Amino acid sequence: MLSAVIYTADLITKTVVLRTLEGQAPLVVIQDVLQFRVIFNSGAAFSIGTGMTFVFTLIAAGVVVAIIRTARQLGSRAWAVTLGLLLGGALGNLTDRLLRYPSGFGRPTQLQGHVVDFIEVLPGHFPVIDYFPVFNIADSAIVCGGILAVLLAWRNVQIDGTRESADQAKPDGGKADGGKEAGASE
Repeated sequence: MLSAVIYTADLITKTVVLRTLEGQAPLVVIQDVLQFRVIFNSGAAFSIGTGMTFVFTLIAAGVVVAIIRTARQLGSRAWAVTLGLLLGGALGNLTDRLLRYPSGFGRPTQLQGHVVDFIEVLPGHFPVIDYFPVFNIADSAIVCGGILAVLLAWRNVQIDGTRESADQAKPDGGKADGGKEAGASE
């Protein structure tokens, strides 16, 4: 359900932004803090890998399949939220890569569409990189889902809802003698 909400919000916001702001000057929402500016990103975060759009499309498709397969094992509400965020975001950007310019079904550049990004925070306040990346709802969901996944893994929360103790996480089962039973000989 969460993935559907994220996906729908991403599609609606991109559609509205394209219809109202494409080819226009940035819309300043809060001076020096937030503005909406349409860019088309053929790469990944920070526009890394702009010549590898086809590869990112295949990776995004693989991520969607992996999330759907993993969801079968869900027993944790926290992991359900995490996977919902990741799936909704991945589907939003994958849709752009499949259907947006210069891609689209039947065109020779299929699977190479550009992702629509439009949210820009703190414009001009990052002297080292010149700008904070422009992003979208899908990107936000992916980042939040990624942070949640790291926190859940750090707390040893498993997909099925169980918690793995620190001893269970060790390859030798937490035994000081490397897993050997007391009195056992080789």
